[in-house]
Amino acid sequence: MSCCIVAVACTSAIVSGRLTPDGKPLLWKHRDTGTEHNFVARVVAASPGEADYVALFNGGDSLLREAWIGINTHGFAVMNTASYNLAPDTAAYRDMEGCVMSRALKLCRSVDDFAALLDSLPKPLGVQANFGVIDAMGNGAYFETDDYTYTKYDVADSPEGFLVRTNYSCSGDTTCGFGYIREQNALYLIKPYVDSASVTPATFTECLSRSFYHSLVGRDMLSSGDRWIIDQDFIPRFSSSASVVTDGEVMWTAIGYPPCSYVLPVTAGYVPPQLLPDTVTWRSPLCSLVVARKHEVFPIKRGSGQHYIDAVRLKAYSDSCRAISLENYRYYRDRLSRGDLRLGRGHD
Repeated sequence: MSCCIVAVACTSAIVSGRLTPDGKPLLWKHRDTGTEHNFVARVVAASPGEADYVALFNGGDSLLREAWIGINTHGFAVMNTASYNLAPDTAAYRDMEGCVMSRALKLCRSVDDFAALLDSLPKPLGVQANFGVIDAMGNGAYFETDDYTYTKYDVADSPEGFLVRTNYSCSGDTTCGFGYIREQNALYLIKPYVDSASVTPATFTECLSRSFYHSLVGRDMLSSGDRWIIDQDFIPRFSSSASVVTDGEVMWTAIGYPPCSYVLPVTAGYVPPQLLPDTVTWRSPLCSLVVARKHEVFPIKRGSGQHYIDAVRLKAYSDSCRAISLENYRYYRDRLSRGDLRLGRGHD
């Protein structure tokens, strides 16, 4: 098997409810993509038997065709990371991961339903992906999926109580694929929270998705004191476009380049206006703001300039956005406990 050169990379995790304070499982996706802009939108069921759902979509996807992480009214959630070490993709039919996830959000209630969906869909599927799913019964699993087959990894079978996937599959050829260093970064950063059974959504959005820890170097490069950081093998990357974590009921969303963004809550019935798209460009206002900040953090435009991070600007944005996120977690959790999100008003 030969490896390909890849520009798209994601980091993800499934956490068992035994490691979270409220006993609910968590599903996290730190998204990397060649599409800088995302938005969040609700999709209302069009046929009997379908569920309403809410999901993250690429900017410009006015048909709401491809969901990249989402939750539905049954408490089912799904996301994916691209995998680059499964069976070679020889089909002309490909890049269907977002469409598969949209269908899953319409039709699935459980992890088992998702397995049945994969079994029932026509082959080839047009996917090379690690699909992560959780449900309202507390189940969670990865499905390492190629055009014809999949291998399921249940979080209940994990002695540690959590699973991490980047851009290779454990069932594939582990001499190939991508994301091995990012996986080690994630394992190092999540360990204190796992050891204390205190993993929360903020663990991901405010720690892992803002961290410039590099496992080979053994330190957080944002704390090095250097003005410039080379953008290589961190969880956040130039291509990062969102960090989203959900328990199946709330989808905590840091849209755009996560170190320069802050969290807002999304439910199957509520999307903050900052995350919704306009009807001309189909981009969200908050994502547009965050993308502009990202380009300040990567200010060198000539040559290979996009590989160089201005650490001073980055830290200033990250620190201020973390403070807003933590306030939003506190503020909106209080509203959620009262069963009312609409009383709250997000930060502009």
